[in-house]
Amino acid sequence: MPEIAQQTRFEPADVEPRLFARWLDSGLFHPDPDSGPGETFSVAIPPPNVTGVLHMGHALNSSIQDTLVRYHRMLGKRTKWILGTDHAGIATQTQVEKLLRSEDTDREALGREAFVRRVWQWREQYGSSIIDQLKRLGASCDYADERFTLDERYAAAVLRVFVDLYDKGLIYRDHYLVNWDPGSRSAISDLEVDEHEVTDTLYSIDYPLAAGHGSVTIATVRPETMLADTAIAVHPDDDRYKRLVGESAILPLVGRRLRIIADPYVKPEFGTGALKITPGHDPNDFEIGRTHGLDEISVIGEDGRMTAAAGERFAGMTVLECREAVVGALREEGRIAGAEPFVHNVPHSNRSGERIEPLISLQWFMAMDDLARPAIEAVRDGRV
Repeated sequence: MPEIAQQTRFEPADVEPRLFARWLDSGLFHPDPDSGPGETFSVAIPPPNVTGVLHMGHALNSSIQDTLVRYHRMLGKRTKWILGTDHAGIATQTQVEKLLRSEDTDREALGREAFVRRVWQWREQYGSSIIDQLKRLGASCDYADERFTLDERYAAAVLRVFVDLYDKGLIYRDHYLVNWDPGSRSAISDLEVDEHEVTDTLYSIDYPLAAGHGSVTIATVRPETMLADTAIAVHPDDDRYKRLVGESAILPLVGRRLRIIADPYVKPEFGTGALKITPGHDPNDFEIGRTHGLDEISVIGEDGRMTAAAGERFAGMTVLECREAVVGALREEGRIAGAEPFVHNVPHSNRSGERIEPLISLQWFMAMDDLARPAIEAVRDGRV
């Protein structure tokens, strides 16, 4: 009684852990899977990445989910909030590599086995911190059935579903243009790309016509990729170039014949109105190339350096080194018609911070049309 009299204000840190322990001991968060076919309700938590700790966005999202879960539990439904954390692959590797750099070392110096051990140590530290944070939030997850995306049974289930979808023709492999991050040596999703405003130089380059007289001037901020050009495109309604459609130009420094094609994607008001088409290194050019059946040449490798396809004089250079070398070579040949500053947005990886290189890569894809159709119909029919 004297202790109660001395406590003058509510201390959540004193009360909440005891209250949460009672909730866990009650077994309400861990419904019996064999309790019969009664009405059920389940939510799979979007598994937080073990790249760090939870932030305010996690707190908001978890609170909304917890409200729904508790509501259905109070309705008497067998309710399960499925709990787990995500290994996050390269994103976690990036965090561990940052930690190693702060210790004046790197993964190459450690070796593979030691580096993998450090990654698992990171997971143990931050995975447990995330679970502790959820408990402090009072989230009524099923903590007795926690999963991790590299758990053996979980990985086996993923492989089984992958094979099932492949057998149904919903998963396929194809060469396609992807967001390639040279820093992490991996393809990344559009959600992992940040746009940064950059001031580059817009070069105007003269491509001589194969007929032997005249030229087509192309404006580009990436002269290094011209080594992979396979066509020149103009708008079909652009009177300046209508007579050239179907003819060919010669690619400077390389000598390859480039067909001049008409495509409505081209913006006549940008630059000179003529567009170099590089299917191997530009998303829009890739689509145009597939439409017109153009060759796809890759002159930038996964390591961010120029490949043998760029030619002996440029192979092995970094992209920026090659840009300077190409511009220098073009100036020697008198092919630079102009140069001016150009401000534009450039995609960068939010993993490594490096500039994204659009590269054609052999990747796995899922055909979403058939999978999305039932979900769309459910929304339109009012079932969701």
